[in-house]
Amino acid sequence: MNAVTLAGLAGAALIGMGLFGLVTHSHILRKIVAFNVIGSGVFLLFGAVARRGAASGLNADPVPQALVITGIVVAFSATALAVALLLRYFKEVGSPFLADDPGAGASQPDHERP
Repeated sequence: MNAVTLAGLAGAALIGMGLFGLVTHSHILRKIVAFNVIGSGVFLLFGAVARRGAASGLNADPVPQALVITGIVVAFSATALAVALLLRYFKEVGSPFLADDPGAGASQPDHERP
């Protein structure tokens, strides 16, 4: 097993662990972290695919590296925005957890109000 295959398997494992965390946790901050783990796995997998292409005799292409670096910057800014929205949600609701039933806290329609 070479380094490229190991990096590809590690990227796939990160994506799987992130998906598991995204589906199983109801705490919003844990969902944000799980989404970042998925992104890290995608970046690692993309880098492994680009490296495998360069190792097969093709010229090394700097575009995948530039895309991964740009993706890291975008992921960081999206995480900052998600945490800011989480803080706003916590101020409004008072809990960092998502409701189990999305319709449980909904208000009554106007025609059913007394």
